[in-house]
Amino acid sequence: MAIPDGKKIYPREGDSRIVYLKNVITNPNIEVGDFTFYNDFVNDSKDFEKNNVLYHYPINNDKLIIGKYCSIACGARFLFNSANHTMRSLSTYPFPIFYDEWEHGIWADKAWDNKGNIVIGNDVWIGYEAVIMAGVTIGDGAIIGTRAVVTKDVPPYTIVGGVPAKPIRKRFSEDVIERLLNLKWWDLPFETVSKIIKDIQEGNIDSVMFHLQK
Repeated sequence: MAIPDGKKIYPREGDSRIVYLKNVITNPNIEVGDFTFYNDFVNDSKDFEKNNVLYHYPINNDKLIIGKYCSIACGARFLFNSANHTMRSLSTYPFPIFYDEWEHGIWADKAWDNKGNIVIGNDVWIGYEAVIMAGVTIGDGAIIGTRAVVTKDVPPYTIVGGVPAKPIRKRFSEDVIERLLNLKWWDLPFETVSKIIKDIQEGNIDSVMFHLQK
């Protein structure tokens, strides 16, 4: 059995468009799980932090957390809190970030509303040029449609699309979803995952459970 090398940058020989994202991240406020990949056919995939994680300023200490075995398509973007000009003020103009000009002594982080971290579960597929907004949590197994703008949390194994993104349908029955969430196959050793890949691909949860109980 071949042993997956999760420490590679490029998991496909001769293909520099796809990277294991965990191995190109340098920002301590970005956490990525094993085998999650990013595919970019426009820019260098290794520049994910610069091109895809936007308004992620250190002053907020907000985090991007992405689980294991996620598939992130070209141009998907994560918009953080500094993109949200505050609506508590009488004006949306960000006076606080120009404190050198106005000399009022208000800290820069008062210029926007802090909605919190972006948290992506495991086995999530994020489609081409989708946008995930600050404060959003996406559940395990969810699918985000092409160019969707996600402003609210997405439940596990739910397909969403549109602007703003809305639920389209569940991927499986509630029973299968519950079993998958209890199984958490993405946390299994890769040797075990290798043994059940065929069953996973065929969508056979009973066979998956049977093989794990052997």
